Amino acid sequence: MEKNAAIPTQQKWILKRQTTDQPQLVSSPDETRTSKFKSLLDKSVTTREIIFVIALIFCLTPFVSPPVALLIGFAMAQLVGHPFLHLNHKATSFLLKVSVVGLGFGMNVQSAVHAGREGILFTVASIIGTLSLGLLLGRFLKIEKKTSHLISCGTAICGGSAIAAISPLINAGEKQISVALGTIFILNSIALFLFPFIGHQLHLSQTQFGLWSAIAIHDTSSVVGAANKYGAEALQVATTVKLARALWIIPVAFLTTLFFKTGKQKIKIPYFIGLFILAMIINTYFPAIHPASEVMVHLAEIGLTVTLFLIGAGLSGAVLKSVGVKPLVQGVALWVVISVAALWAVMHLL
Repeated sequence: MEKNAAIPTQQKWILKRQTTDQPQLVSSPDETRTSKFKSLLDKSVTTREIIFVIALIFCLTPFVSPPVALLIGFAMAQLVGHPFLHLNHKATSFLLKVSVVGLGFGMNVQSAVHAGREGILFTVASIIGTLSLGLLLGRFLKIEKKTSHLISCGTAICGGSAIAAISPLINAGEKQISVALGTIFILNSIALFLFPFIGHQLHLSQTQFGLWSAIAIHDTSSVVGAANKYGAEALQVATTVKLARALWIIPVAFLTTLFFKTGKQKIKIPYFIGLFILAMIINTYFPAIHPASEVMVHLAEIGLTVTLFLIGAGLSGAVLKSVGVKPLVQGVALWVVISVAALWAVMHLL
């Protein structure tokens, strides 16, 4: 007996048609080209890595400024992808710390102390004001409590470093951390271009711009990048005030443990700030090393450029989509308030 003998002729025709006339999706020419390009990169990881390394080497040249490096990194994230994304956070954290310490060799203790005294009142007022406003905005917008607190701490103190220090204290999840970091990094990227432009339009002095950027820009890397673009004196003021501001991670961390009642957790103290201060002392009181100091500062500036390239390369489409509307609204609102208030203060109180 044949295999399909029991199947009526009409059913045989239907089965045959089902097996031969399956619907097929037809890709558009643009989708086909995009698919082929991505397939080429996926098939050859080496290709992706080579493109990334070439862009990284280009950022080491004097033709690329920190803001341009950030744009190149962002373009890489969208077009090619980051082949070493799993190492990105550690690399940026290490390079930033080393670069900040290196910049210390170009600063003077007396000038730093003077800048710190001028910025102490601004620092205290802005941190308390930002954290309080962040708490109110988070409740008003009904943002998840931990995400809202991380965004507030990142805005108030030192961006990604504050988020990294506070997140384990509140047992924040990966999603909450990524949303907070994404919000902060997006605004940092904008500030790096926007602040120097506004500073020049308003004819801010070097000291005024240094104080303003140190208070209103989140991450140390973006503060240093914007101030370095504005001028040497602005860089010195901004770096000193920002690093003094970073020390507020410690009291804010203690208050966080009480607020969230998470029990005993270790607080990450930014020890590299001590090395930065040591570098300033050496540069101030040991003039014989000034030739070497110039080299150290130059290398630190290159390190900062690479850091911003890596930060841009980490801003993939997935990171941007994960931010969401409400956390971004909170981040933007806090940023605008602290920026405008700090700008008014440095223009009218200095």
